[in-house]
Amino acid sequence: MNAHLQHILDTLQELENISEEQRGAISKSLQAADKEISILAFKLDRTEKVKRTTAILLEETIEELELKRKAVEESNLALQKTLEDLKAAQTQLVQQEKLASLGQLTAGIAHEIKNPLNFVNNFSEVSNELIDEAFEELEKLENSDEKEEIIAILEDVKGNLSKVLEHGKRANGIVTSMLQHSRGGDGKMEPTDLNSILKEYVNLSFHGMRAGKNSINVDIDLQLDEEVDKVNLISEDFSRVIVNLCNNAFDAMRQKANGDLDDYIPKLTVRTKAEGNHIIIEVEDNGPGIPEEIKDKILLPFFTTKKGTEGTGLGLSITNDIIKAHGGTLQVNTSENGSIFTIKIQNT
Repeated sequence: MNAHLQHILDTLQELENISEEQRGAISKSLQAADKEISILAFKLDRTEKVKRTTAILLEETIEELELKRKAVEESNLALQKTLEDLKAAQTQLVQQEKLASLGQLTAGIAHEIKNPLNFVNNFSEVSNELIDEAFEELEKLENSDEKEEIIAILEDVKGNLSKVLEHGKRANGIVTSMLQHSRGGDGKMEPTDLNSILKEYVNLSFHGMRAGKNSINVDIDLQLDEEVDKVNLISEDFSRVIVNLCNNAFDAMRQKANGDLDDYIPKLTVRTKAEGNHIIIEVEDNGPGIPEEIKDKILLPFFTTKKGTEGTGLGLSITNDIIKAHGGTLQVNTSENGSIFTIKIQNT
C-alpha cells in the first residue's frame, strides 16, 4: 500500500470513537484508493517508457534524415558539376563545329581569291619591271617635250602599279591568315607542359621581332608557377595564341617606344598560376594601352588599327577562337600604363 495511505490506516486503527462499521468503510475506501494509485503509477511508468523509446526513435530518425539530406546535397552538387561539365563540353563542341564549318567555307573562298590575286601581284611586278626597261630606253632618246610627257605618264603608271602591288600583298596576307584561321581546331587535345610551351614560343616571338624591321629592346619577365603541370591543349593551335599575343604586345610597345619618352623601357611579363580547377595565363605589356572606344572591337575579325600591309586584323580574332575551342575565356584589361590579356582555361 501507498505509504501515505498506510499512515492514514494506522492512525484510523488507533482512534477509539469510530465504530467498527465506519472503520471498515474508511479502510475499504483507502484500499480502493491505493489500488487506483497503483494503476495510475503503472500507467505513468509505461508512459515514461514510451516517451523515452519515442525520443530515442525520433533522435535516430532525425540522424537518418540528416544523413539522407547530406547525401542528397552531395548528389545535387555532383549533378550540378556534371551539368556544368556537359555544358562546357557542349560549348567546346559547338565552337569546334563552328570553326570547322567556317574553316571549310573560308578555305574555299580563300583559295578562289588567291589564284586571281597571284595574277594581279605577279603582273604588277612584271609591269613595273617593263616600265623600268622603258625608262632605260627613253634615256637613250634625245630630250624633248614628248619624251618628258611620256616619262611623266610612265611615272604615274608606275606609282599606280606600286599601289596595286602594295594592296595586293596586303590582300594576300589577309587570304593567308584566313587559310590559317580555317585550319584552327583540327588537332587533338593532349597533356602539354604549359610552362615549357610558353618559354619556347615567347622566346621565338621575341627573336622573330628582333630579326624583323623596326625592332626594339624588350625586357622579358617570365613568372611561371611551378605548381602548373600539364594541361590538355592542342599544342600547335595554342602556340599561335602565345605568338599572336606576344606580337600584339611588341607592336604596342614599339608604338610607345617611337614616342618622346626617353626613359621608357619596354617590358613584357608572362605569368601562369593555378586557381582551383583553372589555369590563369597573363600576357602583360607596358605599352600605351588600348583606347576605350575600340576595346570592344579588337577581337572582331579583320578589325585592325595598323596601316597598309602591317596587319590583317585576324590575329586576336584567331586567338580568341582558339581559346574558346579549348573551353577557355580571354579577358582584356587596359590602361594608359599598358594592357593585360588574361586567359582562363579549365585544368582537368
